[in-house]
Amino acid sequence: MIELLREAFPGRPETGPALSRILLDQVAAGTRPATARLSRPGRVVAFGRRDTRSPGYGAAVEAARDHGFNGMERLTGGRAAAYSEGTLSLTLTLPDPTPGERTDQRFRDASELARAALGSLGIDARIGEVPGEYCPGDFSVNARGKTKLAGVGQRMIKGAAHVGFVIVVSDSALIRQVLDPVYAALSLEWDPATVGAIEDEAADADRDAVEAALLEQLEKDYDVVPVDLDEDTKRLAAVRAGQFRSPG
Repeated sequence: MIELLREAFPGRPETGPALSRILLDQVAAGTRPATARLSRPGRVVAFGRRDTRSPGYGAAVEAARDHGFNGMERLTGGRAAAYSEGTLSLTLTLPDPTPGERTDQRFRDASELARAALGSLGIDARIGEVPGEYCPGDFSVNARGKTKLAGVGQRMIKGAAHVGFVIVVSDSALIRQVLDPVYAALSLEWDPATVGAIEDEAADADRDAVEAALLEQLEKDYDVVPVDLDEDTKRLAAVRAGQFRSPG
């Protein structure tokens, strides 16, 4: 069984990673069961830990804001990635007494879930890094081996693991536009042509269709139980959101 939350914070996207960290702590402590969260982020550039240590981090945050994107520091690793109203996020927070033993397996499972969901929509979705992609990773999900559609990230603590991905449904041009100056500020090489979106591959596949496909795949592995987020956890996430907001 896995509980499904649909909380989203498009007006204050840094609340998302704050909530993810709280859920991770709760699942690890045994006060919350395995939890999935399906959400629609707002416009934000999510920076990884290596980005925050870069001499160009401040300039990258400013470049994002100049394009109408706030900056936040995400829970998982990787490099800068941009989200918009045209993206979807699915994360799984899973109890595991020894999470380090199953790191690769969770990456494989998450990327396969995304690949299978997109494949059911008629997209030639594949797993693997596209040369020159933003926030590169071995378990990225791509279209035709040419453009990146989703990136997978993971965070582990004693007793639990958090793994998930963000799928770009639309707005590939917008994401390309904001990431170009951000990556320049971070002195990172990349190929803007590798930014893809579902609508570029299947024009009829909107966010509702992609959500339905993701849930269909999730239900093959879990008994999915929709729940509402309790008020105490919601308030705590709002309080801790500032810890994940980029400075400036």
